[in-house]
Amino acid sequence: MLGLTAVIVISLLYPKNLKFPFEFERGQQWGYSRLEAPYDIPVLKPEEDFKNEKEAVRTSAKPVYRLNQEVARDARARFLDEFKIRLDTARARGENRDLLRQPERHRRYGLRVLDKLYNQGIIKARTEEEERGMSTVITILNGNEQRQRTIAQLLTPGDARAWLQDSLFYTNLKSPEFLLELLEDKFTHNVFYNDSLTQKLRQDAIAAVSPFDGLLRQGQEIIDRGDPVTDNDYQELLSYRRLYNQSLSTQTTFWSVFGGYAIQIGLVVLLLFLYIRSFFPLIYSRIKNLIFIVMWLMLYALLVRTVELSPGVSTYLVPFCIVPIVIRIFFSERLAFFVHVCVVLIASFLTNQGYNFTFLSLMAGVVVIVMDIDTRDWGRFFRSLFLLFSFYVVGFVGLELMRGGTWSTVNYPTIAWIGGNVFLCLLAYPLIPLLERMFGFISPITLGELSDMNQSLLERLARLAPGTWQHSLNVANMSEQAARAIGADALLVKTAAMYHDIGKVTNPGFFIENQTGANPHEKLGPKESAAIIIGHVNEGIKLARQAGLPKVIIDFIHTHHGTTRTEFFYRAYIKDNPQREAEEADFRYPGPRPVTKEQTILMIADSTEAACKSLKSPHEEELFALVDSVIRGKLTSGQLEQSRLSFQELEICRGVFKAILKSVYHARIAYPEKEES
Repeated sequence: MLGLTAVIVISLLYPKNLKFPFEFERGQQWGYSRLEAPYDIPVLKPEEDFKNEKEAVRTSAKPVYRLNQEVARDARARFLDEFKIRLDTARARGENRDLLRQPERHRRYGLRVLDKLYNQGIIKARTEEEERGMSTVITILNGNEQRQRTIAQLLTPGDARAWLQDSLFYTNLKSPEFLLELLEDKFTHNVFYNDSLTQKLRQDAIAAVSPFDGLLRQGQEIIDRGDPVTDNDYQELLSYRRLYNQSLSTQTTFWSVFGGYAIQIGLVVLLLFLYIRSFFPLIYSRIKNLIFIVMWLMLYALLVRTVELSPGVSTYLVPFCIVPIVIRIFFSERLAFFVHVCVVLIASFLTNQGYNFTFLSLMAGVVVIVMDIDTRDWGRFFRSLFLLFSFYVVGFVGLELMRGGTWSTVNYPTIAWIGGNVFLCLLAYPLIPLLERMFGFISPITLGELSDMNQSLLERLARLAPGTWQHSLNVANMSEQAARAIGADALLVKTAAMYHDIGKVTNPGFFIENQTGANPHEKLGPKESAAIIIGHVNEGIKLARQAGLPKVIIDFIHTHHGTTRTEFFYRAYIKDNPQREAEEADFRYPGPRPVTKEQTILMIADSTEAACKSLKSPHEEELFALVDSVIRGKLTSGQLEQSRLSFQELEICRGVFKAILKSVYHARIAYPEKEES
């Protein structure tokens, strides 16, 4: 259910603008397999050519003028009215007999002149048109009819009057001066510039420019592996990418791609869960551990998607290395790296950065794991971050040069984003105590604080039970060395060893290492004595909880005796009460038995160190035999059945314990007493 929830949450961040599945640059070698057109693909013109063609159409678009027929009709009407009036006046007065002999001929000629000149087109002035050039072609709209004219073919009112004066007297009319007087004031412009139509037709002409220049047929090769991306190939790939992205806008394709995306996320999450279950079953068995791990997948998916949608911010700013730093602190290097890989893979689905981004992010995770960044040492921490930045920059520049770039083409702003990324890795330090309190984990920082001998519980143990305190220090040393030898958490087991017998401060005199006089157990029965000895476990748990110790430390107090018996008091009780062997449970520690390697090491070190105290000036063989006996007893009594410690690791620990005890109990030279003078 947790994994399914993670898949759903991350899938909801599905980018609506999915990227084209191929990365390519002009001049770069094609690193994918042979690519063929999956369907017919119209090939785009080069961007610059397309812009130039549209600009040429824009500048060559013809201005649009509209011819107003009403102007000509009004001029004809005024001419006819004035002609009739003047003709009647001439008749009444008997004047202009040339006109009176041919009135109809003069009238028709005047109308023909008006029709001719107005049909040719009269504009108000040529000032604006002359700027475009007299040969500029314009479009004249006459109703639904379009005519192409040059500016030189149009007349102004002055041109019309000049033409009339030049031509009228070369006719065979008997009274041309009569028509001249009537027609001179009848010329006004009937052709008007129309800006809105000009702009509309210009935009229509620009829109009609085709962005395509050819067609790739289905199955036709676009490019083959290893071929350089030529200008022609580049245009074909751009065309394919355009058509591919357009197809995503359809509902069917959208859900198809979304489903594929969800499947990929599901596979990554499934592999993560299988990996944890196979190699870290203890982590897998605790739901809070799985929540902690899956949290990083969802958190970084949300973070990457937010950055992708933020203009002006690069995804290279996202500090992926916080993941391996933090997870390594609480768990192990192997798990930290695997989770980091899963986080980067999911982030790669959500970003358009491509292969370079994925490679650099994965490489950074390897660098963090290899450098073993220690958050307890600020100097080492900063040196590690500097080395991380160096690897990032060298890797980024190398990828740029590999693509055929030069030092001048390196995207230096991206290097600045990478610097911000590395700087943000400092957030791992304050995150560690916050996360350990939220999830009940424990970090080296906290362990270092708990192992300080000025801690109130440790100070109380040293003051009230000095023998137990010395025993705890010896066990801590043995456990730390053994854990380090097998690669377990040495700091954890050392700290736990210092607290494992803290419950003895309640009744310190009842434990032999603290006794200096009479043994109080001599006044008690075996059952009462066993109850006091066994009770130090529960008393220790109670004191640890009151002091706010982490649960992982309390688990060591629980398990350091497992379910073993207080053998001395049990045998004493059976000796006096042979019929009551069934009451064995009263002499057995409640457990549980140790599970982790560290808990197992502490149990064996505790028993071995305590047992060696019973030996008086032991020889090496005697010490080694005792160590073997203690370990054999733990094995035969089933105390190690649930332990993650392997037999090989157990043998290494056995060797470490023997070496330490040998150095502690080695024979010393007897110094001669001082001679009296």
